[in-house]
Amino acid sequence: MVHVQGVLFFPVTPFDSGGRIDAGVLRELVATRLHAGGGEIGAIFAACGTGEFHALDAAEVGLVTSNAVELAGDVPVVAGAGGPLAHARACARGAAAAGASALLVMPPYLVEFETAGLMRYIECVAISSALPVIVYHRSPALFDLAAVRALLGIDAVIGVKDGVGDLAFMTEVLDARNRSGRSEFNVLNGLPFAEVRDPDYRQAGIPVYSSSTFVMAPSVALSYRRATEGGDEPRRRLLLDEVFRPLDEIRRRRPGYNVALVKAGVTLSGFPVGSVRPPLGDVSTRDLDDLARILAHGAHLVDDG
Repeated sequence: MVHVQGVLFFPVTPFDSGGRIDAGVLRELVATRLHAGGGEIGAIFAACGTGEFHALDAAEVGLVTSNAVELAGDVPVVAGAGGPLAHARACARGAAAAGASALLVMPPYLVEFETAGLMRYIECVAISSALPVIVYHRSPALFDLAAVRALLGIDAVIGVKDGVGDLAFMTEVLDARNRSGRSEFNVLNGLPFAEVRDPDYRQAGIPVYSSSTFVMAPSVALSYRRATEGGDEPRRRLLLDEVFRPLDEIRRRRPGYNVALVKAGVTLSGFPVGSVRPPLGDVSTRDLDDLARILAHGAHLVDDG
């Protein structure tokens, strides 16, 4: 069973100048961030949203996952699976063969579907391997409360990661989890730059979130988390207002910008992780300048703290 706590680390997938996965840079990035996070990293989510799952074939998902597993030690590795059903099942089998601890099931591909069809899709992916499953609640894979209650009755499903931001619904999910007696069922804040909504989610009883910033600037992400956990409200507020909200403002300038921003930030931190694959686009010069300024300011705030 995988019960996720602490920082959720979503590594980017590095590509070389020829567009191929650069396993050497990937391993260096994962090892460095694991060292920076120490015992605060709760899980590595390999080849998931920030890792450009949408643009990887099943063999590439397996390659990213196996490299993460080799470096992870006792830290669980959650691998991406999703898209066309056959692809999702191939990714699930590859993740199991690579030694992953669980799957994050992404939305199905293209077609419109009812909730009942989405549930069947989850079941088909889940039976493709013995790995437990965390489902990703985001467009177009939107679960209603009845579906969540059904998921709570499936032992193989061990959590839901929210990518929508409907806190009222997530509060209902948490209540359903608590009523089910499945205290180990993970309810995760998976919004882009999730620290921005962390205060609201934490107040609702959902303190675990994915941190895009940790990949780019681990010391800044950890400083925010420590301030929150330690009750240092002035420092938490300072980092929220002067780092995380400005980062989120850049993200909202263009559709699908989160991954490109994170890859650019990782490159600024010293790792040549390359461009994003289509249909995503790279960061503009103006936005790169803003990103560099904010990250530098965040590092300065942490150094002064």
